[in-house]
Amino acid sequence: MRTAWSGDLDYALSHPPEVADFLQHLHDALREAGVPVEAIKTEGAAGQVEVTFAYGEVMSACDAYAAFRLIVPDLAQRRGMTPTFMAAPATGIGSGLHLHLSLWSANGNAFTYHRSADLPPVLERAIAGLVSGMPHLAPLYAPTPNAYKRYAPHTFAPTSYTWGFDNRTCAIRVTGVGESAHLEVRLPGADANLYLALTAACAAILHGIQDRPELPAPCGGDAYTASDATPVPADLTEAVNRFIGNKVVYDALGETVVNHYARAAQAELAWHRRQVTDVERQRGFHRA
Repeated sequence: MRTAWSGDLDYALSHPPEVADFLQHLHDALREAGVPVEAIKTEGAAGQVEVTFAYGEVMSACDAYAAFRLIVPDLAQRRGMTPTFMAAPATGIGSGLHLHLSLWSANGNAFTYHRSADLPPVLERAIAGLVSGMPHLAPLYAPTPNAYKRYAPHTFAPTSYTWGFDNRTCAIRVTGVGESAHLEVRLPGADANLYLALTAACAAILHGIQDRPELPAPCGGDAYTASDATPVPADLTEAVNRFIGNKVVYDALGETVVNHYARAAQAELAWHRRQVTDVERQRGFHRA
């Protein structure tokens, strides 16, 4: 299987004809389906596409994304293409599902600020909750063994639970000012279920508002060198161990839901443990 194009076409002005036709067809189909898409563009890796969705209410956004996930395979297969939503579709390549979040009331955006020195308390609480709570909720936004292969240094995928202002090396990025201020949660991979990934983020934010964990200092440089930050789980096994028995997780989801998703992750791990992969054969066939 080969990628639909080779090389880096990030922000390219021209594309192979079959790729341009597919992207235009996808844009038209999403518009007709009522899925609010702002942009569709080729990305840095060969065959990689970035789709930017318009802001909206949480459940409507999740429903629109669910429709998107159904539309893409149908259109691709009609053109002899096969899409993948793997978080790490090849060695050294990662695809994320970044969440852009803000909290609103009748008075507008509760995250509104104009200077980084004057963040509103609710925004500080939200950041603290995400940094403190998301380490325990990983099975909801990184549900497969492959998801953890995306978290690698200097790939724009986070390796620890850090936050900063317009810092794409952090897990939590504060971006925008004034009424457009919001948080970008860069932890979920492309293989995540959006309903569950947003559940994790909302649970962590609620934890921050209610339990008031300590807000660490923002990371102003390379977050991959932050030695005092909690690291992202090394694999799904570690993620499940952090998930089970954690108070933030149980308070947000309840025992029945926690047990369900823990068992789902354990079933995924059990399946993978029984498989002999091409990589094992390549590395071990003549060495064993």
